[in-house]
Amino acid sequence: MAAHTSDRIGHRFTEQGLLAQALTHRSAGAAHNERFEFLGDALLNLIVAEVLYTRWPKADEGALTRARAELVRESALATIARQLDLGSALTLGPGEMKSGGHRRDSILADALEAVIASIYLDAGFAACRDAILPWFETMLAGLPPPNKVGKDAKTRLQEWLQARQKPLPVYLLLQESGDDHAKRFRIACTLTEPPLHAEGEGASRRAAEQIAAETALHVLKADG
Repeated sequence: MAAHTSDRIGHRFTEQGLLAQALTHRSAGAAHNERFEFLGDALLNLIVAEVLYTRWPKADEGALTRARAELVRESALATIARQLDLGSALTLGPGEMKSGGHRRDSILADALEAVIASIYLDAGFAACRDAILPWFETMLAGLPPPNKVGKDAKTRLQEWLQARQKPLPVYLLLQESGDDHAKRFRIACTLTEPPLHAEGEGASRRAAEQIAAETALHVLKADG
């Protein structure tokens, strides 16, 4: 398990005990990952700040701060943790195991921060940065331009329509499926002028609405 987790993370540990502790929740015993979370949070903020500063040379402090907040928010970290399949490698106490702690955003995000700290403690800052930047590459590439960052897709769609004196969109729930712990929602975003129908699917209504709005924006901008 440890070797497979290391492969997914992108770092081969010299001291495997560091990774084991990073993946141990406080419910499982004394040697847990809370101190690692503290260090990992600071490292993550520094690394993300550095890459944004480098890639956005003309962005002001406000745009950089909003972009960093977007990348290091709990749901974003939990998404990366799921992509790395950290949930299957977590050590949890009996109560957390029964309640599905390995799927909970807060636990997954904390574990990801702890893993960042474990890489740093094992191999130093440069190795830590090299290991974690690929995790964020898709999110970095998907950020809106610096002057738009911090505005979600629904807000940007509304502003696009208002600037052209067009009616605002209507969002409609098309489908809700899945068990309580793994719900999926499909939402339609409908415009009357110009006529457009876009759909989005996500783990919450809000997430599905945002995806539908982003799809609508993409079509509108492509059409000029």
